[in-house]
Amino acid sequence: MKKESYSINFLATSDSQLLDAYSTTVSNVVKNSSQAVVHVRVIKKVIQPRTKQLTEQPAAGSGFVISSDGYIVTNNHVIEAALSIKVAFADGLELDATLVGTDPSTDIAVLKVYDGDLKPLQFANSDLLEVGQIAIAIGNPMGLQHTVTAGVVSAKGRSLRANNGRLIDDIIQTDAALNPGNSGGPLVNSEGKVIGVNTAVVSDAQGLCFAVASNLAAYIAGQLIINGKVRRAQLGVAAQAVNLSQRMIGANQLKTQTGVFVIEVLPSAGIDNSQLRIADIIVEFEGISVATLDNLHKHLKEAVIGKPVELGVLRGGHKQIIKVIAGELR
Repeated sequence: MKKESYSINFLATSDSQLLDAYSTTVSNVVKNSSQAVVHVRVIKKVIQPRTKQLTEQPAAGSGFVISSDGYIVTNNHVIEAALSIKVAFADGLELDATLVGTDPSTDIAVLKVYDGDLKPLQFANSDLLEVGQIAIAIGNPMGLQHTVTAGVVSAKGRSLRANNGRLIDDIIQTDAALNPGNSGGPLVNSEGKVIGVNTAVVSDAQGLCFAVASNLAAYIAGQLIINGKVRRAQLGVAAQAVNLSQRMIGANQLKTQTGVFVIEVLPSAGIDNSQLRIADIIVEFEGISVATLDNLHKHLKEAVIGKPVELGVLRGGHKQIIKVIAGELR
C-alpha cells in the first residue's frame, strides 16, 4: 500500500511540475514579446453593396515590430484600401503608420513608424519546425487588445489561396485559437521567436488556423522594405488548366494528367512570347513538369525576369520545345 501511495503522489507531482513549466514558458514569452505586438487600426474605403456609394469604415488587425527603426509586419488584407493607418502598443502608445509595401500574393504587408522605444521580434527558421511544438499567438481578436492563445504546430507545408487567387505554399496549420483581429499578428515559439504570421481561420471548423511561415514572411518583408514590392515574372498569357487525354500523355511520355491551356497571348514590353500560340498546352518549364497554373506561378520568380526559358508545349497533340523571355509582372 505504501508503495502504491508513493507512486500516485509522484505522478501527481510530476504533472503539476509539467503544467507549471508550460505556464511559465507561455508567460515568459508573452512578457518578452507583447511590447512588439501592435493593434493595427485603419479607416478603409468601402463600397456599400446596396447603394454602391463609397463610404469610410473602420477596421482592425494585428502586427509586430521587426526592426528597431520602426518596420512592422502585418497582413495585406488588414490594410488593403486603407485611407489611414494607426498602430497602438501594449503600453498605450499610438502612432501613425505609413505603408511601405504590400504583397497580395502572400498576404504580407510592411508598415513603418517613426517614433517609440521599439523592441523587435526575431524570425525563427521555419524549416526547423516540428509538428507538435508549442505555438503561441498574440494579437487583438475582435478588438480585444493583446490577447494570448496557445496551442501546437498542427501541420507544416499547407497551401492557402490568397485573395488575388494565387496559392501560398509555405503555410503552418495551428490549433492556437485565432479570431478576426488576430490577422497579421505573430505566431511565436517557446523562445519568443516568430514562426509565422497569423493570416486565416476556417470559420466553420474548430482548431483550423493558418499562418504564413516565417521564412517566407521574412523574405517577402525584406523585398518590400528594399523594393517596395515583390518582383515576379510573367509570360504574358491568359490560361487555364485542362485535362490531357491518355493518348497525349502516352505519346509524349508526360508525367502529369493536366496542363496549362493558352487562351490568349498578350504582347507586352519586356516579354518575348512570339513562339507561343493560342491553344498551346504548356506541360513543362525548363524541363520540369507543369500541371496547373499554380505550378506555373511557382516557376515565375524574379530570377527568370528578362531571361530566355524553355517551355514544353503540346501543339497539335505533339510536344515541342519553344523559348520565351519572361517579363516583370506589373
